[in-house]
Amino acid sequence: MSQAEWFTTYLQYETLKDMLSVILYTSQSFMTITPLLYHITYQKNEILFIHTGIVGGIVAHYHIIEEKPRKKFIELNKITGNFTFVDSIGSNTQSIYIPIVKLVKSTLAFPIDNVELTESL
Repeated sequence: MSQAEWFTTYLQYETLKDMLSVILYTSQSFMTITPLLYHITYQKNEILFIHTGIVGGIVAHYHIIEEKPRKKFIELNKITGNFTFVDSIGSNTQSIYIPIVKLVKSTLAFPIDNVELTESL
């Protein structure tokens, strides 16, 4: 096991809304950093994930979805936590617009077993 693998924690969320609450929380911190939302096809699974980290550890928050995202952004309402997939950044001041960055390859090794999908896009 490499040092990078040893310092990486994987958190799998039951729903995408639960995972997006991480972005809501971090966007309200004093540093106001909004993490990127990444998409990758990994071992025939479509994964959306957030990669966060500080000195001494990396956290990969992820959720497995049924199909590739067809839109380029997620509009995440800061008050309700509700979200929708959209094609472009809008003008709703109560929302955060999070780009979905499509990856071809990553060194992350997601701990995926035979998972059951409970949510669709």
